[in-house]
Amino acid sequence: MAQYMARVSSAAEKIGGQVLDVTKVVHEAFSVQKELLIQIKQTQKPDLTGLGQFLKPLNEVIMKASALTEGRRSDCFNHLKAAADSLTALAWIAYTGKDCGMNMPIAHVEESWQTAEFYNNKVLVEYRSKDPDHVEWAKALKELYLPGLREYVKAFYPLGPVWNPNGKVATCVVSKAPAKSAPAPAPAPPPPPPASLFSSDSPQASSSRPKQGMAAVFQELNSGKPVTAGLRKVTNDMKTKNRTDRTGVVAASEKEGRTGSPSFSKAGPPKFELQMGRKWAVENQIGKKNLVIDECDAKQSVYVFGCKDSVLQIQGKVNNITVDKCTKMGVVFTDVVAACEIVNCSGVEVQCQGSAPTISVDNTAGCQLYLSKDALGASITTAKSSEINVLVPGTEPDGDWGEHALPQQYIHVYKDGQFVTTPVSHSGG
Repeated sequence: MAQYMARVSSAAEKIGGQVLDVTKVVHEAFSVQKELLIQIKQTQKPDLTGLGQFLKPLNEVIMKASALTEGRRSDCFNHLKAAADSLTALAWIAYTGKDCGMNMPIAHVEESWQTAEFYNNKVLVEYRSKDPDHVEWAKALKELYLPGLREYVKAFYPLGPVWNPNGKVATCVVSKAPAKSAPAPAPAPPPPPPASLFSSDSPQASSSRPKQGMAAVFQELNSGKPVTAGLRKVTNDMKTKNRTDRTGVVAASEKEGRTGSPSFSKAGPPKFELQMGRKWAVENQIGKKNLVIDECDAKQSVYVFGCKDSVLQIQGKVNNITVDKCTKMGVVFTDVVAACEIVNCSGVEVQCQGSAPTISVDNTAGCQLYLSKDALGASITTAKSSEINVLVPGTEPDGDWGEHALPQQYIHVYKDGQFVTTPVSHSGG
């Protein structure tokens, strides 16, 4: 594993900044797991509560990585998410048998990487022709898990860690790693609860996903958050999915009577400015229907953050557009060189009047995409999103727009030695 980790670290050192920070956390997580595996050989197999305490140091490092992805979205957000999500693969160490509710260790590593690969591929696409160091980092991160961790687990722990029946009683043994890493972004993660992060009581608190036994350990380790979060990998910013006022349509008449959402109660001052000649920042705009960017070029990006009940027009070609944490927001743009990204939003409408090679929708509940004829070749990627509708021009010049609902449910059928996945068809009423 050392050679794979060295390659990731080498690439991160060339990039620096947040990429280097999150890579150091990844390195720390692997180091903590190595220490745990050494201790397992000398320790009796604990019960659920004891296992939670034993694995607590590893969970604390995973929480630290998850905390780096919170707050305002940075230019390295995809790097941070890829690295943080990849650490769920280390949960294979909690496997204790076929009745524990987890996949086998090798399968768990492979499936965990699939979650991180969504963001890792974004890094590859964004920097393919811009910076080879970022491409090298993304490739090295993948090889750390596939084949790196997968082959390591396959060779030494295909059936999970082997506990020592004559060993000592399990305790929280790896105390040095959390103590060394505690000064990292302390204000970001919430304080851990006094009880075990892997307590068997925690799954009972979640009525939507009741689990017992080792399935609870797996769920909590994957969450990357304290047990009070209750849901797997759900941050505060993603909780807009549960709001009752969400909708897939931006209807102006409906917004005026609504009070502000708690998500925007701590919004900063409104911004509408070009920063350093490269990035348009449109932030915390509430109820503004006439926002217009008309002096832009293909080297500039547009970042829309924390806006609500507003409409933004981008008149000209830009390099990239990101709509982040917006509610009931409308965005109309002409052309985009790289991609238009919609993340952590609720009830947004986006219209492309020209061309866009890539459109991605992530962690969004309710999104209407209007594509021009020149944009029909766009690649649309969705993840953890619902109520996504794409409207395309009719065949006739004055014809009606055709509406297509993108599937959010899938059927998985085991066939010929592998699972075949097909979307659940949508039928009009």
